[in-house]
Formats: sequence, C-alpha cells, structure tokens
Amino acid sequence: MLSSSIRSMLSLIALPILLGSATGTTVSSWRDVIAATPYWESQGVYDNLLTIRRWVLTGQAYCEQADRHILFDRRMRFLGYLTDAGKRKSNQRRINEERRRLALEQKVEIWAPGEEDRIGYPFVLSCDQPDAYLPDLLARYTGEESSARLWGTWDGLSVGNEDQPVSLHQAIRHVYDERRRSGRIDLPEGALGRLAGKVIIESGGVREALSPAGAVGIMQLSPAALEDCRLDERFHLHRLAQIDCALYLLQQNHRILEPVFTEYFGHLPEHKAEALYWMLLVQTYHTGIGRVTSLLTDESLNGPARYFASHQQRFTAGDIALGIVFHNLGREQLGFATLYYVADVALATEAACQRMDDLPGCARDPGTNGN
Repeated sequence: MLSSSIRSMLSLIALPILLGSATGTTVSSWRDVIAATPYWESQGVYDNLLTIRRWVLTGQAYCEQADRHILFDRRMRFLGYLTDAGKRKSNQRRINEERRRLALEQKVEIWAPGEEDRIGYPFVLSCDQPDAYLPDLLARYTGEESSARLWGTWDGLSVGNEDQPVSLHQAIRHVYDERRRSGRIDLPEGALGRLAGKVIIESGGVREALSPAGAVGIMQLSPAALEDCRLDERFHLHRLAQIDCALYLLQQNHRILEPVFTEYFGHLPEHKAEALYWMLLVQTYHTGIGRVTSLLTDESLNGPARYFASHQQRFTAGDIALGIVFHNLGREQLGFATLYYVADVALATEAACQRMDDLPGCARDPGTNGN
C-alpha cells in the first residue's frame, strides 16, 4: 500500500497530465478534480466559501433572485451564475453548457458534466433554498418568532412557563449552566456560540425537524445518538431532553478529540489552534467523532492533515478545517454537505452574535485567524 506522502506526490505529478494541453479538457468525474488538486490550493478557500454560502443562506448578491445557480471552482471561487431555464433537465443542460464554456475560455482548466445523480465540475449551488434562509432560522432561535419559544421540565431542569415561554437560546444557556454547575459537563463556554450556529443551521429550532438520514428534533439527533443518551421514544422530540443529550454528546466528543488534536496541531499558535479545534469539534456532531478522528489518524486519510500541520503558517484555521475535508471528499461518506457545514455554522454563529450580547465565543471569526 502506498504511503500518504507518496500518494500526495503522485497526485501533484498527475495534475498536469490530467489537465492536458488542450483547452476545455473533459474528465469523467468530479472525484478526478479532487484527486488532482494539490493541498496548497486550500489557501483562501474558507473566505471564498463563506462568501458564496452567505449569498445562498441570506439571498444576497448573486442569489438575490432565487431562480439562479452559481458556479464556483475547486478553490471555492465564484465563476458566474445562470438564471434557471425552468425544468430540472433544462437547467442541467444549461449548467453543463456553461461548464464547457468556462473551460474553453480557460476560466477553469477542466470540466466534468453533471447529471441528476452525478456531481459535475465546476461545482454549482442553487440559490433556491427557502428552508435554509438564515434570517428565518435565526428568528426562531432567538425567540423573535414566538411559536418557537418553549417551556417545560426535564430531569431536574425547568425553563419558562406556559405564560412566559423562553427562547431556544435561553433554554440552551440554562441547560448548559445547570449541567456545568452539577459537574455533568465541563465544556468551555465557547461551546455555546458554536452550538447556537449548529442548531440554527441544522433545524432552525423546528421541534419536528427530520433529516433524510433520520436525525430528528431541534438538535437533529440520530437514532444512535438517541440510544447513547438513553432517551425513551416518547422523549425523542422533547426539546430540553434534546438539548441535554446534545451537550452530553459534545462533551464525549470533546474528550475523544482533544488528545488526538493536540498531537497533530498542538504546535499551532494558540488562537489558531483554538479556532481550528472548535471547527473540528463542531464537525464531529455532523460527521461523527469516528470519521473526524480518522481524518487525523488513519494513514489512508490523514495526508491532508499532516501537510497542513507541517505548513500551518500558510493557512488560516478555516482553510485547514476545509482542506482536511475537501481532499477526502467522496471517501468515508464525506460529501459536500460536510464541506459546507463548518462554513454554514460559522455564518449562523456570526449572525447570532450580532443579534445577542450574551453569546460566548463571539470575540472573533473562528476561521480567519491567520499566520
């Protein structure tokens, strides 16, 4: 079996072969694009991805009109947009034509046609994502949307009452304070800012939220997570129970990830190490602690992590967090939703911080800490 370093070197050697000398070179799969992308190209990807994801989540700039698709390259750089033609097949045909045009004009070196069940390149995002509209999600989290407020009791916890329900933010803060006071968790306060972003993005505070993978409730707990927390089925959607379970799981992930992270990235400047750690810890909630630790420890997957650890001065914390995932896309069930997750949580956390003055972890952008 080839070592990660040899595979990385072969990938770099293969790049000019894959790109070819002719303009408009076509490849069969987006995975070829990932495989041929050198690690150094992760410089600046975090800021680039924040820009285009902000447009999608807030309906701004090129996503001011919902009937558009935006195109971007492997460095997450915006390339252009298309107004939808109407039906899905017509849209797909126009997108592929635009991909080919961008390659012929040398805006990108290569292109790959996409189909309904196959990702193409340059990559695309639809602006029409009403369920992910950040202002609406934030309104439910802060309680501005009154129907999202809650009250009740759970395992010694009590928040609000029928006449004065509380916001989801207030409920999370109360559960955190009580569980930390009792010694059940020792998560730093900074966890609350990232947890806020996670809740806003994953469920928007909707009690009955259900993901395609079967995760349920405001905290989007998987069947395995519900079992780990020993929640009886009748409490699966209980919001205080969900918050309690999420904090417990985050605590467990923290205990597992911290020593592994320290081994690889403990030498980073303190502020950058802290920012990167929080991003990877948040990623464990979405991707699973096993997969995230594998990206650092599995020799078949940790080539990117080892490269970024050795050349950390060239990258921001956000670049490193995204690069570790990007260069493993298509492996270990890692898809684009995983790549977008950290950026989306950061944008939601930023929005929550601008709205509330009692949310810890708002001092600085968690991904732009540089050299």
